[in-house]
Amino acid sequence: MNFGIPKEVKNNENRVGITPAGVIELVHAGQKVYVEHNAGLVAGYTDRDYQDAEAAIVDADTAWSQDVVIKVKEPLPDEYHYFHPGLILYTYLHLAANQELTEALLKSEVTAIGYETMVGPNHTLPALTPMSQVAGRMAVIIGSQYLQTQYGGKGILISSVPGVAKAQVVVIGAGTVGMNAARAALDLGAHVTLLDINPAVLERMDNLFEGRVQTLFSDQQNLTMAVRNADLVIGAVLIPGAKAPKLVSEDMIKSMAPGSVVVDIPIDQGGIFATTDHATTFADPVYTKHGVIHYAVANIPGAVPRTATDALTSVTVPYAAKIGRQGVVPAIEADSTIATGVNTYQGHLVEKAVADSLGLPYTDLNTLLA
Repeated sequence: MNFGIPKEVKNNENRVGITPAGVIELVHAGQKVYVEHNAGLVAGYTDRDYQDAEAAIVDADTAWSQDVVIKVKEPLPDEYHYFHPGLILYTYLHLAANQELTEALLKSEVTAIGYETMVGPNHTLPALTPMSQVAGRMAVIIGSQYLQTQYGGKGILISSVPGVAKAQVVVIGAGTVGMNAARAALDLGAHVTLLDINPAVLERMDNLFEGRVQTLFSDQQNLTMAVRNADLVIGAVLIPGAKAPKLVSEDMIKSMAPGSVVVDIPIDQGGIFATTDHATTFADPVYTKHGVIHYAVANIPGAVPRTATDALTSVTVPYAAKIGRQGVVPAIEADSTIATGVNTYQGHLVEKAVADSLGLPYTDLNTLLA
């Protein structure tokens, strides 16, 4: 198969779908790779780097015209005209909060494989994990910045100094994102509270952090009190393929002190705060509601594109190589991780969580492959 790597067009999205090392892996698997001019430049990879890896440097039209297109973020409306029947799109999709993109993929009969719904052994999320790690750690760095007075924050140093109270950081959700956010906040010296609805997960976090993080069951009372007293709240709840639940109400936000900060990591799935009603961009990353600073950038790892691209490629390219060697249908049939990533196929919506979130008809993928 031929693989196309277009340049990302989302605001300040500086990652690229594949590194030169990933290109080498695909080429060794017998594939041809076409990379759009300067697609990896901001991530630290030049056209020469890709050419040395035996990729061809092309324009956007050529990159999109290949059998498989590897991206990082979901296509934007300006890219929909590239869709065509038979195209295999391999990227983060986050369709549950994006009906327009879902319908465009269905209309064009694109086989869209979403990194975020790929489920590996033991219910792992292999293609989502590295970006969750980056986003969780970045959220604390970002939040600590906006707590500074010049950004409208409370003027709090997250680590404080001896004799002065530490910042109160609340992390909602103890999955990969939440665990990494809690770790980063703890390492910076904050007082950290971590909430989740799974007692077994909370026990694991308590053991992992040796009691240095306050773990709480995420019921209404605990959540209300934790948010009210927080300087920084990080939303870290993700249900693969589904729209994020609105866990933090507007009244909870109103109860926070002015200059507090919330970072809504799953905003590309709709977000967990009632007051984060739209995603922001790196060009205009925050807005203030009820005196609280809201950071709702949907591509947080794009701020560290070299680290993020390297981490992403290491987990996504092996599956891409399988698709290239075997063809998409045999690869789907042979590898359940690839199969769980398929969101749309030949004009059908085959990811149930997305169908339920958008109220669209769902088709079992197995019935289409039979």
